[in-house]
Amino acid sequence: MPFASRQDEIPPAQRRAAVATILALHVAAAWGLLQVDAVRSAVVEAAPLFVELIAPPVPERPPEPPAPPPPSLTPKPPPPPAPVIAAAPRIEAPAAFVVPESPPEPAPPAPPEPPVVVVAAPAPPAPPPPPAAPRELPASAIQYLEPPEPVYPRASRRLGEAGLVVVRVFVGADGLPKQLQVLHSSGFLRLDEAALEGVRRARFMPPTENGRPTAGWARIPIPFELEK
Repeated sequence: MPFASRQDEIPPAQRRAAVATILALHVAAAWGLLQVDAVRSAVVEAAPLFVELIAPPVPERPPEPPAPPPPSLTPKPPPPPAPVIAAAPRIEAPAAFVVPESPPEPAPPAPPEPPVVVVAAPAPPAPPPPPAAPRELPASAIQYLEPPEPVYPRASRRLGEAGLVVVRVFVGADGLPKQLQVLHSSGFLRLDEAALEGVRRARFMPPTENGRPTAGWARIPIPFELEK
């Protein structure tokens, strides 16, 4: 039998491999059981039973009481102060009697100032009334010393320009034309300028109003007609 026991003996390396294999199989089997919901719930419910087997913690040692403070030293009271001897009050001599001076006489009141008279400034003079607008002279009041004689422009004759120009002229009290303007144009600039120049050379009899010379605006028609 010694020979048979020697053949059944397993080498140490194979024994360790077999033990590791068995442990691995147990771990795999336990992991597989934990994947089942019923097994995992039972393990969770049984977990508190293992906690009760743990020994309770050792209570902490209470802290030591603090050491009593050292006894306080009572201060020694100071010695009483030495008595103070009060000096006798000094008697002063009475002051000399002085006769008060009489108050000065009040000054006489100042004479009242004369009242101030405020003189209002004179009002500015009223502005002069604006001059009356020059009136329009009727056609019957227009009389000539030298009637207007406009010159028909040659270019206007050659181009066949014709028409009526109404010149508005301001005749002064001396009968001279002061201002001129085209009131109605002929449609041709050359004819309008010729009409203005003809009226500018004209001389008027001074217009009168109530027997006195006056001035006013007059309308002078200047026709330009081509000869047929």
